[in-house]
Amino acid sequence: MSLQSRLTRTPIPHEPDRAAEAGARFAAHPPEIRALLEGTAGCSPYLWGLMLREGAWLDGALAEDPDAAFGAILDQVRALPLEELKSGLRQAKRRAALLIALADLGGAWRLDQVTGALTDFADLCVNTCLTRLVAAEIARGKLPGLTADDAQTAGGMVVLAMGKQGAHELNYSSDIDLICLFDQDRFAPDQFHEARSSFIKVTRRMTALLSEPTGEGYVFRTDLRLRPDASVTPVCLAMEAAERYYESLGRTWERAAHIKARPCAGDIQAGWAYLDRLRPFVWRKHLDFAAIQDAHDMRLKIRSHKGLHGALTLEGHDMKLGVGGIREIEFFTQTRQIIAGGRDPDLRVRGTLEGLARLAQKGWVPPEVAETLSADYCVHREVEHRLQMVNDAQTHALPGTAEGLERIAHFCGAGDVAAWRADLRARLERVDGLTEGFFAPGKSEAAAPPDLPETAAKIVEAWQGYPCLRSARAREIFKRLKPDLLGRLTRAPRPEEAFSAFDGFLAGLPAGVQLFSLFEANPQLIDLIIDITSVSPELAQYLSRNAGVLDAVIGGAFFEAWPGRDALQDTLVARLDALDDYERQLDAARAWVKEWHFRIGVHFLRGLIDAGEAGTEYADLAQAVLAALWPHVVDQFAAKHGTPPGKGAVVLGMGSLGAGALTAKSDLDLIVIYDADGVENSQGRRPLAARAYYARLTQALVTALTAPMAEGKLYEVDMRLRPSGNQGPVATSVQSFSAYQREQAWTWEHLALTRARAVAGAPGLAKEVEALRRALLAEKAELARTLAGVVDMRARLAGAKPAKSAWDGKQGPGRGQDIELIASAAALIAASPHTAVPAQLQAGVAAGWLHPAEAETLVASYGLLRKVQGAARLISDGPLDPARLGEGGLTFLLRGTGAADAAALEALLVQARGAAAQVIEDVIARGPLEDQNAD
Repeated sequence: MSLQSRLTRTPIPHEPDRAAEAGARFAAHPPEIRALLEGTAGCSPYLWGLMLREGAWLDGALAEDPDAAFGAILDQVRALPLEELKSGLRQAKRRAALLIALADLGGAWRLDQVTGALTDFADLCVNTCLTRLVAAEIARGKLPGLTADDAQTAGGMVVLAMGKQGAHELNYSSDIDLICLFDQDRFAPDQFHEARSSFIKVTRRMTALLSEPTGEGYVFRTDLRLRPDASVTPVCLAMEAAERYYESLGRTWERAAHIKARPCAGDIQAGWAYLDRLRPFVWRKHLDFAAIQDAHDMRLKIRSHKGLHGALTLEGHDMKLGVGGIREIEFFTQTRQIIAGGRDPDLRVRGTLEGLARLAQKGWVPPEVAETLSADYCVHREVEHRLQMVNDAQTHALPGTAEGLERIAHFCGAGDVAAWRADLRARLERVDGLTEGFFAPGKSEAAAPPDLPETAAKIVEAWQGYPCLRSARAREIFKRLKPDLLGRLTRAPRPEEAFSAFDGFLAGLPAGVQLFSLFEANPQLIDLIIDITSVSPELAQYLSRNAGVLDAVIGGAFFEAWPGRDALQDTLVARLDALDDYERQLDAARAWVKEWHFRIGVHFLRGLIDAGEAGTEYADLAQAVLAALWPHVVDQFAAKHGTPPGKGAVVLGMGSLGAGALTAKSDLDLIVIYDADGVENSQGRRPLAARAYYARLTQALVTALTAPMAEGKLYEVDMRLRPSGNQGPVATSVQSFSAYQREQAWTWEHLALTRARAVAGAPGLAKEVEALRRALLAEKAELARTLAGVVDMRARLAGAKPAKSAWDGKQGPGRGQDIELIASAAALIAASPHTAVPAQLQAGVAAGWLHPAEAETLVASYGLLRKVQGAARLISDGPLDPARLGEGGLTFLLRGTGAADAAALEALLVQARGAAAQVIEDVIARGPLEDQNAD
């Protein structure tokens, strides 16, 4: 469509004489076009000058579709040889500036099309200059080892577009901020200095071609000062040097600058690879709320430098840096991206509007705030463009006079200047209100600290010596945070206990800046910490060492319902698949598990789930990580030794994992079974015999789970339930496993098999192993042999693992382990495939070995014991002693048991253990119920 058909608005002429001249000059054009040209000329001396200079070209361009006309300008640039760049680029710039302005002023292009066109033109100009200059250096033999074909990728040199150009948001009279780099790996060490010298020369010539003013104007003012340590470094650096700088000396403002960084010229692929290597610098793996203060300090520094403090006055107001201006919206958006973008790659976008939309979509900004700021941003940018179009000046300041403001209002198409002024002021004030509250919320240091109990005052006095408050910045943030923190601790149900528990948490923190910033931005987290520290000092100590898990609380879905094992596995699979380094995958799995493990614990502590649900969720989490991690362990091993021979391997979860009921401190009982299917050796760089292959693959899995890394361990692993225990191979062939179970296994090993379940590995083999398990249970379902094995196992356990205390819910007659043993016996006698205790006991009823009432007694006793054990494992590392628990811990322990105090709970446990022990003795002493009924 032609420009005429796409017009939706026109400027109002501010200077009638110039408008009349424009109308006369372009009288041959349709009335709508003439009105656009008259309004433009009547408001902008600069654009009127371009119309006169490029009039012949403009006559033809006005009849075209603006997209096609702009495409022709780009083609003109692409065709320019080196010797014509200086003149040809300036002519193209005049035409592009005029066309883009008319498409903008007439409403034919949206704001994103306007800024996108300005950016595309800048990218092409930079790339054309760069490749032509590098080609000349190659032709002169100044870039060793390169040929003419290397000119298309600038011989490994890349230009990063920063700021608005990087985000495709250039304004009408923008500088372009560039960082010039070259790939040192394209050159031998003895060629490095010669190559660097040539690239520095190319950079200087490119800058001159773009920015030197001539009689034909300039192309783009070019700024190279965003490069690392610009005052002492050359204008073009080796990528390796830049990376070292950012890793060791990079500052928050440089992180923010790189959010928008984009390769725009030269070796684009090398540029993206470089930015990918910088990703850990820009995007921190934990939520980075300290960035808020950094950004706020930067705002204040800019305002002070520019003298922009004071009340809002439209005359002379800076639309970019002033109160409520463009930079406020950009800082607001970028800072929130920095906070959360390390955890959520979807937030790593360059455009301001796209960033606001993503932040709203992910719950970091209320949708209505994002919509308001987006709308105001667009209006602000249009006003900015009009200011710059008047005289092609790089200005963001509104005119200092009422008459000057009237010109801008007319340029924006406003007939009612007073209404336009009122609307602009309202937008500036609205933006200021929305952003200032984020960067500088109410200062908590103004609040008076509460009166503290004597004991609490002594605790607080000692805080200043803790490691987390060593740095001046940590002390500064904590000073602002302290009144609110002390108030919340004082308002706790048991203040002295809360202070003491929080003190233990604070003492264990190795550093404070990030966590204190997190608390300052999210005060509700303080209450959660108080809850945790009051109930579970052990969990508080864990939190001190792993404060990053609090990121998950801010993520938005922390208190939602449990997603289920499949959804968990899918999430972790996606996270691991996005990483191409094995160690990073292992660390990512550890960080992910810690967050979900912490989530389960908090839900349990706060009563959102009970002990049974917590046990299921802990088991779901373990199975999800095993299933997601196993393929990566296999791939890493196979890279050296070849793909798994035969049908592969399957990982069986035994014990509590197999039963689907873990506690917070459970280790994992695992068995690995493989089927080489007649294949003797793997096929790889270093082939192994099948037995050795699977043994070492199993060891690799154990290492992946247990090795201490930056993010700690995943789980402790116990493989003693494999055939022949510690004396047997760590991985067993399915044939050997079958033969062992049929011919050599003890009864206790058949009992253990009742709680076996495939949790990872080859799906086909998993089905075969489950079928084998069921067949073995059916073959070994002998009452007398099973009962003899139970009696023997109970005696062994009584001697080796007696009850540790009256509060031990696991070991001893009538306790958890004893009930699990009788449930396994019931499953074996009934040849039942069930692995969970309640279902196994019901199978015993169905088989005629248990009375329904007996099963009910065992299930009820087991449920109470599991409640106590689950709670105890969360809040204490050692044997449970209610007398040593605080009030918060005791309340948590009692929750759901029906007991009013510790003595009442102890009585309930004695009763439950006694009832369970009596049932177990009774059922062991008799045969099947139907035999007794027959008598």
